[in-house]
Amino acid sequence: MNKTETTSVVLVGVGGQGILLASEITARAAMMAGLDVKTNEVHGMAQRGGSVIAQIRYGRKVHSPLVAEGTARVLCSLERIEALRYRHYLAPDGLAVVSDQAIVPVTVSMGMATYPDQAEAELRRVFPRLVYVPAVEQAAALGEIRAANVILVGRLSAALDLPLEAWHESLRACVKPRFLDLNLTAFKIGREL
Repeated sequence: MNKTETTSVVLVGVGGQGILLASEITARAAMMAGLDVKTNEVHGMAQRGGSVIAQIRYGRKVHSPLVAEGTARVLCSLERIEALRYRHYLAPDGLAVVSDQAIVPVTVSMGMATYPDQAEAELRRVFPRLVYVPAVEQAAALGEIRAANVILVGRLSAALDLPLEAWHESLRACVKPRFLDLNLTAFKIGREL
């Protein structure tokens, strides 16, 4: 990152997936690296399984937390259809880090809507730079499905220009001590995917 560049990151998912923790870890890692950070989290539907978005911007001096459409360096999605919903934020050369998890909305289970059959094919068509992550499968192998968000943060971290130690410090600050080892392992798995 050059001295004047501001990096924009958008995290999306469904309420209950841990978007807010993922956002906090990412923002704090940038702060630990000595950068100015602004965040904007929309979580009104977070407790009801609705769509959730968090925006993070960091750099030498950041004036606004809002990510302009078409400017995010990375779009990180904890649910695959949410990546498609928020694709307009990603820069043309940006990276989409997307979990392969499908969460069927209530409107689909009630027969009022349909969940796309070919989601992976659509993601690959829409995002020229896509990392499709089996985050839930990896988290289940750890014995804690709720670690899927940190696995995705680990993969996200490999696409950003923040020092590894800043990420580790951030995890130590954001995660309760009894869950720290699990989350450090989840982060490492994601980073190495």
